[in-house]
Amino acid sequence: MANSAKLILEDNTVLHGKSFGFEKGISGEVVFNTGMVGYTETLTDPSYKGEILTLTYPLIGNYGIPGQETELGMLKHFESEKIHVSGLIVADYSFEYSHWNAKQSLSEWLIKERIPAIYDIDTRYLTKTLREKGTMLGKIVFDDKDVPFYDPNKDNLVSLVSTNEKIIYGDKNSRYKVVLVDCGVKNNIIRCLVKRGIGVVRVPWDYDFNKEDADAVFLSNGPGDPKKCEATILNLKKALNGNRPIMGICLGNQLLALASGGDTYKLKYGHRSQNQPCIELGTKRCYITSQNHGFAIEEKSIPADWEPWFVNANDGTNEGIKHKTKPFFSVQFHPEASAGPQDTEFLFDKLLEIIKK
Repeated sequence: MANSAKLILEDNTVLHGKSFGFEKGISGEVVFNTGMVGYTETLTDPSYKGEILTLTYPLIGNYGIPGQETELGMLKHFESEKIHVSGLIVADYSFEYSHWNAKQSLSEWLIKERIPAIYDIDTRYLTKTLREKGTMLGKIVFDDKDVPFYDPNKDNLVSLVSTNEKIIYGDKNSRYKVVLVDCGVKNNIIRCLVKRGIGVVRVPWDYDFNKEDADAVFLSNGPGDPKKCEATILNLKKALNGNRPIMGICLGNQLLALASGGDTYKLKYGHRSQNQPCIELGTKRCYITSQNHGFAIEEKSIPADWEPWFVNANDGTNEGIKHKTKPFFSVQFHPEASAGPQDTEFLFDKLLEIIKK
């Protein structure tokens, strides 16, 4: 029989549930994701560092967890080498799983990775609370062993998830090469670049990538407040004086805006899902995108030599920017998907086309 556990929010809301993960008290920022599938990829997304994740889809765990096969020196079915969420909240956990590629249950995986998880929670009520009041700090406790609240956004989370060394992917003799600034990069971003024949040089978040001999700079996704990445922003400011192509995704979008003189702000409850509609400005095209971010660009702050590129059809927030004359562009959503729709993967092709010019 599962042991009891509690989720306590900073507004004193208490929700009672049952444990199916590792039993230790933890604290973090409580957020929600409305995706129907992809919990394996979501839990290993470094952008969730410091978050207690609520999955709104009611049944979780029914297809288990895949094996540890590798590709390009990375885990093939995961977005990083470990789980990054601080805790997991679901409505109903499936103790029996079935999938041709499953090697273990979600519960077994969570316990191995020492991540607490609760089921039998009214996630509809919890999600409505977070939407109405905004994202809140919370904590999972067992046996009334209390832990203090922790605000992850006060820390430089990027420094905790970035690589500590330079890593090379793809053919070392590739005609085209990209230096990827790792702020918490998802594996599938690297896969999307390599499968297009691009060699990738992955460097730490605070590395001066300007000294790298590469055809383009790529700014990855990552967790937390972009303003904490002061070293990255300083390096970007130097890069913006040149003409080498720059592409950014998610946190990379925000960093590009900050480096150019723009501003960012914290969203009320963020965008975390696989069904965010984004309109490409100047066209009638609307793309369904995968997203995971709690901050956004203040569009009015974008300098005159930049322009908005995409906008969120739900709330009108910025979803991308591009320079008017130089080969610099970025998007707030995830064209690499994983999990989610692949409607915007063509943006990697756009980068390759720019490099070839």
